Amino acid sequence: MTSPDDEPAHATPLTAEEREGLIPSHVTLRRELNELEQQNIIEADTWAFNRRHNPLSERFLRGLHWRMFGKVWRWAGRYRTTNKNIGVDRQQIAIRLHEAVNNALYWIEHKTFPADEIAVRYHHALVFVHPFSNGNGRWSRLASDILTARLGQPRFTWGRSSLRTADETRGAYIAALKKADSHDFTALVAFARS
Repeated sequence: MTSPDDEPAHATPLTAEEREGLIPSHVTLRRELNELEQQNIIEADTWAFNRRHNPLSERFLRGLHWRMFGKVWRWAGRYRTTNKNIGVDRQQIAIRLHEAVNNALYWIEHKTFPADEIAVRYHHALVFVHPFSNGNGRWSRLASDILTARLGQPRFTWGRSSLRTADETRGAYIAALKKADSHDFTALVAFARS
């Protein structure tokens, strides 16, 4: 895990310092890292859905990221300290995350959108902020799933119900996010339920 070439094309690039935050010293292959992260995410998912949590709390959001990646990365649950090729400026993270939470609270209180759209808009806002060095997509999808459940809806499938390859699923997801960047959430809602 020392070469930038190990990074998949869709992953947020990690700095050398961020790579040094890898906790398990035996990991040398991307496949090994993916397996460890996935195991940690499954544990976090169980934790999140076996308790009553408020997905509209900055403290919970940081804790969720830590639960998802804390056994793999030392910086899990801490806001990134470098700017990335995606996301807001690192100095704006706390402000923009607070804004995303408050917007979702407003949408729920005023029934501005249907439940699925509220959760998808929340997901998009979290991805847009991109507060952590890595894992933002997986983290924001789980946070949205928790919100969806709190709104009385079934969890999203995020493209898993479709008979697609991983690359096709990823492409459809990115295309839907780009449409949402232009305030068209139709494709992202459809993808979340596909």
